[in-house]
Amino acid sequence: MRTPASRRGKGSNPSALSQQVITDAAQRILDEEGHESLSMRRLARSLSITPMALYHHVRDKDELLILLLAKKAQSYPRPELPEEPRERLVAASQLLYDLLSEAAFLSEILTSPDLLAVAVSWITDSITEAAAACGLRPEDATKAQQLIWRYTAGELLALQSRRRLKQGTSKRPSSAIAEASAEKHPRITSMSARWPDLIAQNTHRRGLENIVDGILAAHRRDAHLPSG
Repeated sequence: MRTPASRRGKGSNPSALSQQVITDAAQRILDEEGHESLSMRRLARSLSITPMALYHHVRDKDELLILLLAKKAQSYPRPELPEEPRERLVAASQLLYDLLSEAAFLSEILTSPDLLAVAVSWITDSITEAAAACGLRPEDATKAQQLIWRYTAGELLALQSRRRLKQGTSKRPSSAIAEASAEKHPRITSMSARWPDLIAQNTHRRGLENIVDGILAAHRRDAHLPSG
């Protein structure tokens, strides 16, 4: 039986390359060395090929990360979502956050929501469907999904920042808040002692429910406006 290229190590045959072989090798680097070590050069070295050979199968590192996310999404557990539309919308949106929060390598491409949305399409479809089930028109359901996505991306960036601080891999924020003028910024400076604890909290779920309730409240308000 022929040994897959991803397992042969030295002397790998470039003609045996495929996106599957490449993503398997990239995943091993992520698992064993962390996402900071993943680069196209490091990946090529692990496959005993030149970086140029990779580009026949993967356009760039962004596409590689999208493929890794798609692979993770395909194997991610698909729970049964609630029947009630509002609860289903919240649950599907939470699922998006939970999946992406396990993929630390995404920090480089969180600002590319269209690409990411395709990689986790079964979740974004669930969010859009749940929004439509709440009574939103198709275009408004899509806008709701996009709003939830942007909020999720921001929360994930904050989560990654908290993780770096906890692991000691990044410096703590400066004492700019504590040094701010109490006369010019009374609200901020009054919270300076509690600021580190406040920004360390994960408030994603509460914010998510506020956004969903805001979307639905706006929909109910617009539905009662006179037409024309």
